[in-house]
Amino acid sequence: MTESTDHAAPRGTAPRLHERVRAILAEEIRSGQLAARERLAETVLATRFGISRAPVRQALMALAAEGLVERRPGRGFRVCAAHHAPPRPGTARQPQALASQPSWEKIYAEVVDEIVPRTAFGDWRVIESELARYHGVSRTVAREVMARLQQRGIVRKAGHSRWHAPALTPAHVNEVYEMREVLEPAALSRAVPHVAPERIAAMADRLRAAMARASTLAGHELDRLESDLHTELLGACPNQEMLQAIRFYHSLLVAHSFLYRWTPPLYATEPFLPEHLSIFEALEAGHTALAAKALKQHLRASRERAIARVEAVASAPRPAPLPYLTAMPEP
Repeated sequence: MTESTDHAAPRGTAPRLHERVRAILAEEIRSGQLAARERLAETVLATRFGISRAPVRQALMALAAEGLVERRPGRGFRVCAAHHAPPRPGTARQPQALASQPSWEKIYAEVVDEIVPRTAFGDWRVIESELARYHGVSRTVAREVMARLQQRGIVRKAGHSRWHAPALTPAHVNEVYEMREVLEPAALSRAVPHVAPERIAAMADRLRAAMARASTLAGHELDRLESDLHTELLGACPNQEMLQAIRFYHSLLVAHSFLYRWTPPLYATEPFLPEHLSIFEALEAGHTALAAKALKQHLRASRERAIARVEAVASAPRPAPLPYLTAMPEP
């Protein structure tokens, strides 16, 4: 999951919303359009860009990691004086819609950020009607959000058509990784003929650049590096049934994305970086079978690290209750 070399999108794809917001705000800070110590409110920025608060929050966290803004507990973010140009008069900021989103997309990322960390604490029933009420959307929109979450393996259908967000227990993590070890190497072998060598080289170069400063990588960069392999590259697999199965078992990638952004790093440098690089270097050399084998080894090594990340969240203070989530009794 990395970026740009930091923030550039993979060839042939558009930058993600949070990356575009980060780039716009960074330029406004450096050019003086945003004043030093100016408060940056998530809701105001979400309205300005016509998006939900979740990508705005990701952008602000990335800017905080770069030292362009500072996070003030309980008071949001404000622009740092460092790296800041003198204010420029007559540069009022206008609404700047970045995307025309389907209604479900406007709350999807926010719902993910609400549900995923809580699965480290146990199983949850998700009440669709309360989700709609909490986020101020229709039942139809809430139902579409739940369907998308189901596709990613974050929620499942329980008895009587109830939604269930399963706990990220060690047993569940082991089951997920067992399936990923079967599916992802096979998908990699099918995907490679459909990926241009330059695209593979670009992903490998991003990894090498990231490893050169591995101890300073921000969460959004780690997220992008994971996505290069497990989402972008495997996404070229022409077998749509296989891809759908893989997406179902990617709930831990979503969990990792949350952890990279919101929890202290568990390792001085992320162990997956050299593991990913060995896969891409095998692909650059034309050894697809060797790359598939390296991917399987990487997933086996990742299993215990995934359990450690979940335990890191479980040992943190429990998140505040949400009206649409009800804790399920232990079996």
